[in-house]
Amino acid sequence: MSRTPDFPEFHPEQSILERKNISLSSRVYFVHAMSFMALGLFSSLLIGSILNTIGIKFGITLFTETLWPLAKQMTGPAIAVATAYALQAPPLVLFSVTTVGAAGAALGGPVGAFVAALIATECGKLVANETKVDILVTPAVTIGVGVWIGTFIGPYIGEMMYSLGDLIMSATRLQPLLMGVTVSVLMGMALTLPISSAAIAIMLSLNGLAAGAATVGCCVQMVGFAVMSFRENRWAGLVAQGLGTSMLQMPNIVRNYRIWIPTILTSAILGPIAIMVFELKNTPLGAGMGTSGLVGQIQSIVALEEAGWHNSEIYTVILLMHFVLPALLTLCFSELLRKIGWIKPGDLALNLPDR
Repeated sequence: MSRTPDFPEFHPEQSILERKNISLSSRVYFVHAMSFMALGLFSSLLIGSILNTIGIKFGITLFTETLWPLAKQMTGPAIAVATAYALQAPPLVLFSVTTVGAAGAALGGPVGAFVAALIATECGKLVANETKVDILVTPAVTIGVGVWIGTFIGPYIGEMMYSLGDLIMSATRLQPLLMGVTVSVLMGMALTLPISSAAIAIMLSLNGLAAGAATVGCCVQMVGFAVMSFRENRWAGLVAQGLGTSMLQMPNIVRNYRIWIPTILTSAILGPIAIMVFELKNTPLGAGMGTSGLVGQIQSIVALEEAGWHNSEIYTVILLMHFVLPALLTLCFSELLRKIGWIKPGDLALNLPDR
């Protein structure tokens, strides 16, 4: 016997948006939800790409012929579910957005899936548990709104993001010094901020030299913070920031913004070098990842092999530009700031176990 759905208790003093847990906030949509969107990307397209690369290297057809095509197909649904989860969608809305994500991704790419899922989720939440036929109404509204958004708005979103990414890549080729600094610094800062640099790179389809500069900027933030904070955070901090995320330092940056100066200066120096000296390249999947899980390095290998580089050249340059120079330059700048008192003992300390 089916259970009668529980309807939310009505409070006259609450607005409909408050009652439905809908917050029309740019922070909720473009920081919190987009961070979860990145998790959807990681759980489908990105991990699929890593396993596909391993499959190509070692001849594992399960990874290359079965898993990789499926991972690409499921990117839209994964983004949609992650977005709906971030917005605390009720179960029927959460399950219904899988179709929405597929529709949004088909014509608008990852951004199309994200926007369609975002709007569909909020509309689905409005009608959820409001009728006695909720099992019909909620999925119908969620899917109907989401597929309409994905079908009619998705192509424009996809074209806009493609054009913006193409503009960045064209500008990088024409003005390698200026764009090397700009792309490296901004993408590195995006990685440290509570937004997803990986999602930005994938949404813009950032490729080639621009992706190479972006990767270096992201590596600088992670490796730089890991090295310059070693005296405070020891090995746990080195691993957490160097292979995890420099976002852990965000509370410390809020307290003392000067601790961000060493990594920003290093990004500004190494970004143009990556483009003008080494002609480093990467793919959209690796451009915004830095050293997180070594995804940036794996994708750099893929891009540089396609460009005709030899293995010895690839590994030497990646080691130099992604690890050695970011560590050395950031450490030099940070020590200088410590001497003049801009960075004080404890400014970079993290609350980590077994520090």
